[in-house]
Amino acid sequence: MAIDMTLELHCLAWAIILGLAHIVIAGNARTKELGVKWNMGARDEKTQDLRPLTERLLRAQSNFFETFPLFASAVLLVAISHTLSVYSYWGSLIYLIARIIYLPIYALGIPVIRTIIWLLSIVGLLLVLVPSII
Repeated sequence: MAIDMTLELHCLAWAIILGLAHIVIAGNARTKELGVKWNMGARDEKTQDLRPLTERLLRAQSNFFETFPLFASAVLLVAISHTLSVYSYWGSLIYLIARIIYLPIYALGIPVIRTIIWLLSIVGLLLVLVPSII
């Protein structure tokens, strides 16, 4: 049984790409500070403190991977159960756009706006779930 590529599934695909971008951006920042030898090693030794930008990129990456499995599960749930709706449509868009905006806002160290954007992504995630729980 084939599943049509709905907007929700397209947002999921782009969220996967965003996750890869988090890995590459944060990883490159850390490698620039600690060196290629450290990156290719076992990483058993303690490292020096990282610059604030690198730390923020690593925290943004961690934060993304806290919510992404929930978003992916929600999208797959509504897609497989054929309960897609206006809620899942807009929820997927809100989640993806908020998560895209979140990365540079966090990297720049903008505190209050970062939290509001995070909350928007959670609202989007919850909207995706609405069709499967009502």
